Amino acid sequence: MSDPYADRTAVHEQRVDGFGTVRVLPLDARADAPVVHTWVSEERAEFWGMRGLTPEQVEEVYAHLETLDTHHAHLVVKDGTPAALLQTYEPAADRVGECYEVREGDIGVHLLIAPAGADGPRPGWSSALLTAVASYVLHVLDRRRVVVDPDVRNEKAIARFLRQGFEAGPAVVLPEVDLPDVQLPEKKAQLAFLRREVAFPG
Repeated sequence: MSDPYADRTAVHEQRVDGFGTVRVLPLDARADAPVVHTWVSEERAEFWGMRGLTPEQVEEVYAHLETLDTHHAHLVVKDGTPAALLQTYEPAADRVGECYEVREGDIGVHLLIAPAGADGPRPGWSSALLTAVASYVLHVLDRRRVVVDPDVRNEKAIARFLRQGFEAGPAVVLPEVDLPDVQLPEKKAQLAFLRREVAFPG
């Protein structure tokens, strides 16, 4: 089976033992909107905040993101199959920066893992994908600390991050954002941090 993403240049590629080859590709808003729309429309993705949007609206959201220097979206592909949606951002240029003391070398991450396929749950997927994402943001982008801000009700995501070595920070309230191109409701979030020396000791 050919890789439909083979002709796209990855910003990071990594072989994860026992899992496969993970490639991090810059998101193409037009080409990738259909698969992203499918993911964000599922009930399990309610905390992503995009349920109810049409494919065209999803494309518009990510087309806007493409114009920003501080926020970036990526499609994470495992052996040629879409596996996750990754967003990285500068915390100082995001509402989370109003809720904690941003340090030099911080980078914010949002990660939406693709739903399980017909074969059912896939043990180890989350850990393997987080390992590749951490390698990208901490090594390739040369950052010192990752910050995540899952909804306080998203217990699965919080537990997943803590298992991966993230340290729980404070629970905060991210302020509402109401701009011409961005509308985000107030959000109660659990901050968590992953330091480079914890993710990759030695």
